[in-house]
Amino acid sequence: MNQVAKKEKAGALTPSLFEADANAGSQNIAQEDLALPFLKVLGQLSPEVNKKNSKYVQGAEPGMIINTVTNELYDGEKGINVVPVFYKRQYIEWQDRGESSGAPVQIYEAGDDIPQTTRDKSNKDRLPNGNYLENTASHFVIVVSGNAPSTALISMKATQLKISRKWNSMMMGLRLQGKNGLFTPPTYSHIYNLKTIQMTNDKGTWYGWDVKKVGPVADKGVYDQAKLFSTKVGKGEVKAKHGSEEPKPVTPF
Repeated sequence: MNQVAKKEKAGALTPSLFEADANAGSQNIAQEDLALPFLKVLGQLSPEVNKKNSKYVQGAEPGMIINTVTNELYDGEKGINVVPVFYKRQYIEWQDRGESSGAPVQIYEAGDDIPQTTRDKSNKDRLPNGNYLENTASHFVIVVSGNAPSTALISMKATQLKISRKWNSMMMGLRLQGKNGLFTPPTYSHIYNLKTIQMTNDKGTWYGWDVKKVGPVADKGVYDQAKLFSTKVGKGEVKAKHGSEEPKPVTPF
């Protein structure tokens, strides 16, 4: 019995064997073939919390944060630590639910000629063709909560645009002393904790983001990864594939 166990152990595959064949099989996988995870706040009507929905994720509860690719869940009260690497403001054109293919009709980048809209009774910015535009703040980040740093995108819109502006102000307000005086460090120089909190107004209750600064990045490996990711996003090498979301309650979303 012991001899068999020793034999199996002797023939086991080792990390050194995998290292010798590093990256083999992935030669044709480009950036556009990869799914960039979104970090999403789960709400009462999110399909991930509905046990009868095909998208149900075991253990998911309203107020939690989910990685939309791995389905990894994070406690919303403890939050998740991230390094922000790049920010984009976009205007995303959608069709109404029931008519939509699940993908945006068009995405307008900052500086594009944004078409005129009219605010409807549901507080949606309607285009002449009947579709609507969503003003969307996209924060590309490195997630440093967990075993290994990973890339992700946090998309904020509607009521969460206020949180996005607060976060941007925190980043732009940083000052460090350098040899030539005070300077604003790169956004990926600091770590932030994102928790979820319950928000409410006269139209309803929902979960949203809350952002706090943790402190400077201490791991050079994380800093280098964040810097590289920032460069790739800036060059347009990283594309976010926005998709339609779950039905929402009657709130200002």
